[in-house]
Amino acid sequence: MIDLIRNNTKEMLDELIQIRRHLHMNPELSHKEVQTAQYIEKFLNTIGGFTIKRVGQTGLIATIQGEKPGPCVALRADMDALPIIEATGHAFMSRNKGVMHACGHDVHMSILLGVAKNLVKFKKEIKGTIVLVFQPAEESGGGGCESI
Repeated sequence: MIDLIRNNTKEMLDELIQIRRHLHMNPELSHKEVQTAQYIEKFLNTIGGFTIKRVGQTGLIATIQGEKPGPCVALRADMDALPIIEATGHAFMSRNKGVMHACGHDVHMSILLGVAKNLVKFKKEIKGTIVLVFQPAEESGGGGCESI
């Protein structure tokens, strides 16, 4: 099974790079991840297989139920960027002046979307429930508690 997931992920590599670059170019500060949440939700709806719930203004919880009994496992990615001016010179630099994904949250989200795509493809092998949590406002605090 590991080899199937590895091969499927290799096939997605170019797509995952494009996702990461899109997210990197369009960073949003804590509690303002509106476009980011819409992008993630659209991606998850496109691949199908998930029940998606909005949490607070910008958080997302995506749940996929496996076809075999088993535990519930949660995986999390943070979504927000920092108030930093990017000066990398990369073609995929931030388009939002003074806002940058400097802590890798663009990578975290891309990885979790790649995991989501693998989960849908191998749903018959899932034992239990997998919950993907896209957490806003990790940098400023309170993002994990928006629904309380």
